[in-house]
Amino acid sequence: MLSLTARSFVLCCALAVSFTVLGAHEYRADQLRIGHPFARATPPGARTGAVFFTVDNAAKEADRLLRASTPIAAGVVLHQMALEDGVMKMRAVPSVEVRSGGRLELKPNGYHLMLLDLRQPLKAGEKFPLTLTFEDAGTITISVLVEEMGAMGGAARK
Repeated sequence: MLSLTARSFVLCCALAVSFTVLGAHEYRADQLRIGHPFARATPPGARTGAVFFTVDNAAKEADRLLRASTPIAAGVVLHQMALEDGVMKMRAVPSVEVRSGGRLELKPNGYHLMLLDLRQPLKAGEKFPLTLTFEDAGTITISVLVEEMGAMGGAARK
């Protein structure tokens, strides 16, 4: 039988591991790991917002992010920003591949999810649900943390 001190130590270690997992702000869908979902706060009256996160694929086959939805917006569109002839352009894309063994990064100035017709402004510190649908891994609902305007995802990584 363990002494009280040993039991306390084991309990503390278990809690530390639990808090690390909870604090990681990560989700799993089959062989996909969705990491650090965040959105930027929006000014009052803004009708659009953006969501960013990473997707790591540990599967032997590629997968595709097909669509997303959230109750805080009328629609969600997958967008890509790219530099074309010295001009940054944004365009909707039907889906995006997550290569086998690879990482998809939805980040500012790259792929991102555009929230259309927001029902309310996005306020720093709040969270909202976002449902992602993948071709093979299926559907998963994640929680998106709203960070300050101009954020690059630092608060979500802490």
